[in-house]
Amino acid sequence: MNNPYLRDKQVAEMLTIGRSSVWRMAKEGKLPAPIKLSERVTVWKLSDIEAFIASRMMAVA
Repeated sequence: MNNPYLRDKQVAEMLTIGRSSVWRMAKEGKLPAPIKLSERVTVWKLSDIEAFIASRMMAVA
């Protein structure tokens, strides 16, 4: 993947959850903090989401 940033839809697809769940988890501090690029554009760093997924997998194992 060339773009190191993900929009909420892409994060939701990676985590197999809905977009509203992404925003809820971000608000609750359960996801890495998003980066606000403009008033209407918020992204997450791909590396942060990959680390989050890896840590969840380690917790389950």
